[in-house]
Amino acid sequence: MTDQTKTANTMWGGRFAAGPDAIMEQINASIGFDKRLYAQDIRGSRAHAAMLAAQGIISDSDAQAIREGLLTVLSEIEGGNFPFSTALEDIHMNVEARLKDLIGEPAGRLHTGRSRNDQVATDFRLWVRDQCDAAIEGLGALIRAALAQAEAGADWVMPGFTHLQTAQPVTWGHHMMAYVEMFGRDLSRFQDARKRMNESPLGAAALAGTGYPLDRNATAKALDFDRPMANSLDAVSDRDFALEFLSAASICAVHLSRLAEELVIWSSAQFRFVSMSDKWSTGSSIMPQKRNPDAAELIRAKIGRILGATVALFTVMKGLPLAYSKDMQEDKEQVFDAADSLMLALAAMAGMLSDLTANRDKMEAAASAGFSTATDLADWLVREAGLPFRDAHHATGALVAMAEKKGVDLDGLTLAEMHSVNPKINQSVYSVLGVHNSVASRQSYGGTAPDQVRAQVARWKEVLG
Repeated sequence: MTDQTKTANTMWGGRFAAGPDAIMEQINASIGFDKRLYAQDIRGSRAHAAMLAAQGIISDSDAQAIREGLLTVLSEIEGGNFPFSTALEDIHMNVEARLKDLIGEPAGRLHTGRSRNDQVATDFRLWVRDQCDAAIEGLGALIRAALAQAEAGADWVMPGFTHLQTAQPVTWGHHMMAYVEMFGRDLSRFQDARKRMNESPLGAAALAGTGYPLDRNATAKALDFDRPMANSLDAVSDRDFALEFLSAASICAVHLSRLAEELVIWSSAQFRFVSMSDKWSTGSSIMPQKRNPDAAELIRAKIGRILGATVALFTVMKGLPLAYSKDMQEDKEQVFDAADSLMLALAAMAGMLSDLTANRDKMEAAASAGFSTATDLADWLVREAGLPFRDAHHATGALVAMAEKKGVDLDGLTLAEMHSVNPKINQSVYSVLGVHNSVASRQSYGGTAPDQVRAQVARWKEVLG
């Protein structure tokens, strides 16, 4: 070891066995993570080789050798027998080097008319497109699980909350349908993102296009893209598709986290609105009575990883000039991790909702407490007694204070006690003080009335097909 190497090792620490060359190899290599793109890389190369032959740029025999060699490489990777090399930097060079071992000289013709810049842009876009498809499928399963809960509990009454304080009665079905709407928007975001990203960078080469007579429409069609990208600079520089995927994933993860938080609260001993199956709960090492909602808590935490990935990639991209910079090698690990986290969270939440048992009696008892029909009383005073709403609001507040002092709910007050606040109140007021009457009256479009809930369930079933 030279004095220079010793000095480098001292500077850079004991992690590296050699000097700056080893450090450069390690920071430059991406094969440790971009090997996940192997299927997309081989698919893109097969499409490119077929197009080169069709255009007369390479011979049919070379194209055939390339095709068969790439299939062998694919088989080796999928069989776990492929020798990935850090020295070869990335998945593209690893595949091409192995292809040369297998077929010799024709392998060198595969890269005609393309660059690693458009190659990686194509591979990554194909991979993210696949993740959009996976998210769409996962959200479909989750929405169906929520719909099943909503349909079963369309008329099950529970407290509706604001500030986590009892506000007005709603139905379990209505609450579940709120998440159906949220996840439905998530579904549409991934569908929209997929549509926008479905253009092919392949053939843009390094940044300026190429002098070879490529048929970019043919490769786009072979890879199921709608069209080739219209600007070669944009094609190799763009990571909008990954940013949009991460943005949609972050919003979806927020929705998952909010539902997970409610499941954690609702499954607690203080609420007992729901029971989770043993599949999605764990015990305590010291407290035998515990059933911990660990799956929900872990889903709740996934937003940290996904949002972190989103911020990280935005930060990488924000100051890059056109076209390609090596900074963009840092685009993949974040997206890989976020996609893994999202798909796991979607599957877990769909499973939890499918197995979830809602406790109808507990929810109804809680809905009947906390003066949850106070707004119904105020509305009755407006409708039946002719009071302006602000006066009705004031009178209702006085009745709530009276009931609270007496230790009863509003329907526990006598008619005489109500008359002391407003003499226009009559016996029919009691018809609006029950929680079932309350939810049944909320017939406005999108309201919590059971008929409205069932109508929305039917609409979503039709949407999903």
